Amino acid sequence: MQLSLKRLINFSVVQCLCACLMLPAAPAIADWQLNLSPGVTPVSADIFDLHMLVIWICTGIGLVVYGVLAWILIRHRRSHHPVAAGFKDNMLVEVIWTTIPALIVIAIAVPATAVLKKQDDYSTADVTVKITGHQWYWEYEYLDEGIRFISNLSTPPAQIDGSEPKGKWYLREVDRPLVVPVNKKVRFLTTSGDVIHSWWVPELGVKRDAVPGFINESWARVTVAGVYRGQCAELCGINHGFMPIVVEAVSVDDYDAWIRNQTGLKNQSPVMSKGWTMNAVLSRGSDLYDRHCAACHKTDGSGLPPLYPPLKASSIVVGTDIDRHIELVLHGVPNSAMQAFAPLLDNEELAAIVTYERNAWGNNTGDLVTPADIQAGRK
Repeated sequence: MQLSLKRLINFSVVQCLCACLMLPAAPAIADWQLNLSPGVTPVSADIFDLHMLVIWICTGIGLVVYGVLAWILIRHRRSHHPVAAGFKDNMLVEVIWTTIPALIVIAIAVPATAVLKKQDDYSTADVTVKITGHQWYWEYEYLDEGIRFISNLSTPPAQIDGSEPKGKWYLREVDRPLVVPVNKKVRFLTTSGDVIHSWWVPELGVKRDAVPGFINESWARVTVAGVYRGQCAELCGINHGFMPIVVEAVSVDDYDAWIRNQTGLKNQSPVMSKGWTMNAVLSRGSDLYDRHCAACHKTDGSGLPPLYPPLKASSIVVGTDIDRHIELVLHGVPNSAMQAFAPLLDNEELAAIVTYERNAWGNNTGDLVTPADIQAGRK
């Protein structure tokens, strides 16, 4: 008996030591955030206040229930009351435990309804942005300004495969953020081009599913300039964790300047300015391929068979039928994971990608595809 007790004590001591060793360091504890963030929009602040109201109500309920339970266990323990009371029911108690929960539900429902009503007020928007989820990136279109662009993960592949140290914003950085003006009501129209995604930025208090064939509305009025990050919150495929969201809130003047700059960029060509040469096109194509194609076909063109076939030494890529290659890139493959890039990228971008695919990874066809070739394929 003494030996067993000693073993039990030793085992308990070892458990305590292990628990202490498993505790995170002090800096890690300081970074813990157990509560929601108030956010930077009126709606997110209302959500936070509602959350705290419910938390305190639940805390009060817990204190009352467990306090009464403790009192009952102590006051009516067997040593004090060996014989149970003989009553069958108590109408007053039944009325109380029915009325109080009903009042609690009303106390929660009234402010919750006000927050939901405010969330669904999409009127009088200053800016309207259409958000389209794709496997696996986001497409943004400013409907009033006629600006459209794609936002891709910009974390270097070397960080993802572990050959380089991970950066501060690992898997949470993009090449082109969504830019919005502060203190202006921005209306978001969310949809999808393939499967169900979910556009979620916690500090904006916005989370909307992107469903193919449907448009879901939301809005935000950012009150503090800054950069706010989110991610897809719906499991949407193998690279679900590789489609982050970055929203940059700037002053109205900076936003207007950004709009003018984007409008001017429409007619600028980073390749045409250097001449449509093989070296310039391959450099541009490599960058575009990493953004739009590497998620499925890998940076080395090996793909992920059988769902995503390899492009290295592929009969379509190294064959003489360039038109077939262009057709697949433009229009995709129905009922497969290969989507159509015709509505997403312009002629120059697609020409650079096709040229790169036909000359990378040892394919070396020497084919230089031009924007005119892509335009001919669109017809």
